[in-house]
Amino acid sequence: MEYIALTGIADSLIEILKKHNLRTLEIRSPQNFVGVLGLSAGENVLLTSTSLQDLTDGTQGLIAKVVQKQVSVHSILSSNDLYIEEREAMSARIQLECRCMARVRNVVSNELGKPVRVDAREISCYEAR
Repeated sequence: MEYIALTGIADSLIEILKKHNLRTLEIRSPQNFVGVLGLSAGENVLLTSTSLQDLTDGTQGLIAKVVQKQVSVHSILSSNDLYIEEREAMSARIQLECRCMARVRNVVSNELGKPVRVDAREISCYEAR
């Protein structure tokens, strides 16, 4: 089945999601942010600790269901006597519910500025690598 993949997620976070079933993540990484924009509540997403550049066939990850998604903009204003500078940063918060483990069969799309898409299959806990 095809999933949007979020890459470079900390192993410790994936372990916490496995144990507690429901967790909220804040996504700031540009490539993962683009992926989150392509998600809606009720869809499944693949999370992996593997970096974007190292994502290949056989990569393991966690499939989670998106319970809710929220995109926000933070505005930062700094100034002194000579100038005023305003910066904006966007982030996304997604609440995820753990589903199962999976292994990537094929990387469908891995283009900069587009969601990372993979074809993955669920794996049983007793399957050996």
